[in-house]
Amino acid sequence: MTDEELAKAVQAGNPDMFGPLVEQYEAKLLRYGRKFLSAREDIEDIVQDVFVSAYQNIQSFDASQKFSPWIYRIAHNAFVNGLRRKSRNPLVYVDFDTFLAHPAYDDPAPREREQEEIKAMLGKSLDGLDYKYREVLILYYLEELSYKDIADILQVPQGTVGIRLRRAKEALRKEYEKLEKSYG
Repeated sequence: MTDEELAKAVQAGNPDMFGPLVEQYEAKLLRYGRKFLSAREDIEDIVQDVFVSAYQNIQSFDASQKFSPWIYRIAHNAFVNGLRRKSRNPLVYVDFDTFLAHPAYDDPAPREREQEEIKAMLGKSLDGLDYKYREVLILYYLEELSYKDIADILQVPQGTVGIRLRRAKEALRKEYEKLEKSYG
């Protein structure tokens, strides 16, 4: 069964069908959470909260849509809230990209070499990036989600995802070069 079919079965009153959804997404959400928080216990607690929230709100899921952006949106919000609670300085930024209208951006298939280079840079350079760039890089390159899915998760236009991704790649390259100079 697809994720959407499983969710529809849970909506129809079969709670046992939620188990396969947990199995499908638990490792992914734990990995996603490591990009926000460092304490494994905190991440595990938040992931459990995500599944509880997803189960409690499963009736709001539109089974004609993809399930993954829906659960990632819940997880994203939970991790951001967890990060805010852990931070002495709340995570606040004004995002001018969401205030400006952007044309829809087609999701071109990136060259494999560029993807591999960026994945290698991500591991070393993520911490030095602005939060809004870090999250779009994680969702696109590590979670391998489409622009549309990322836009749904972050609740921004697809054009904003494209702009953030382009800016994030530029910032990532600069951060990587800075790190390379300090090690070399």
